[in-house]
Amino acid sequence: MILKLKRTPAIYLVGFMGCGKSTVGRALADELGWSFVDLDHEIEQREGSTIAKIFDERGEPVFRTLETAALRARVHNVQSGRPQVVSLGGGTFLSEENYELVANNGVTVWLDCPFSHVERRVAGETHRPLARDPAQLRRLFESRRDGYARAEYRVEVVDDDTRSAVARILALPLF
Repeated sequence: MILKLKRTPAIYLVGFMGCGKSTVGRALADELGWSFVDLDHEIEQREGSTIAKIFDERGEPVFRTLETAALRARVHNVQSGRPQVVSLGGGTFLSEENYELVANNGVTVWLDCPFSHVERRVAGETHRPLARDPAQLRRLFESRRDGYARAEYRVEVVDDDTRSAVARILALPLF
């Protein structure tokens, strides 16, 4: 295991909505015997509200503030030596503050999924506020790629086989 992962035992999965961060993250955590955290789910639990409702009623800037606070709390757990796989929301990694938090407290892995997969997976989902407009979804996907590319590792998600994605992560020079 690389020294950075020994000091701060966390793998942060980054990528666009629908790329499989939560599904792959759960399976990876099971494989490693680590805890799994879905940051969006954690925010919903803390706020007693859905992400969509927070966006609609309080706005994206409020959501992003809540997101950073939840990430800080999660990083604190990692700094205490609790190994975790953390699925970040699609926009979490794009904030410079959040990027610094995760880059300095674990390893970041970009699940890079083709837009056609994303589109199929999120079509008709109303709980994703930024996916409601198909044209906006494509623009958002393209605009975020450079931000995700800052992750330390990139794993292509070429199909719906979770085990295959986990195997590609486990083959990275981390362990």
